[in-house]
Amino acid sequence: MYSITVRNNILIAHSLPGDVFGPAQNMHGATYIVDAEFFSENVNQYNIIMDLGVVTNILAEVLKFYSYKNLDEVDEFKNIITSTEFLAKDIYDRICARLKKDFNEDYQTLHKLKITLTESNVAWASFEKEIDK
Repeated sequence: MYSITVRNNILIAHSLPGDVFGPAQNMHGATYIVDAEFFSENVNQYNIIMDLGVVTNILAEVLKFYSYKNLDEVDEFKNIITSTEFLAKDIYDRICARLKKDFNEDYQTLHKLKITLTESNVAWASFEKEIDK
């Protein structure tokens, strides 16, 4: 299996209701390093999975939705706990939608996508799933 990974970051604010979150129940900021890893069983005629520039731009465009926002105030996230795991899945969904819409030929060759949000040097969360064709 081949893979390529691109990286970017987001700065967000949110609160996480529920005793399980301890002090994170309060409003706080988070800076995430976001890795998007694209998997394919094959490479194309150029011996690549996809153009790194394309996936770098897609990741950057998707992350603009979150960056420098208080996620508690984003209409789409009302009454949703915006945990790191939730955000990884949401980013996955948005990247897949963009690929399917604007880069469908490349999208069809992908096997899996993995999104990892790193919160610190000791904690991160990921979402990965095979691509729905």
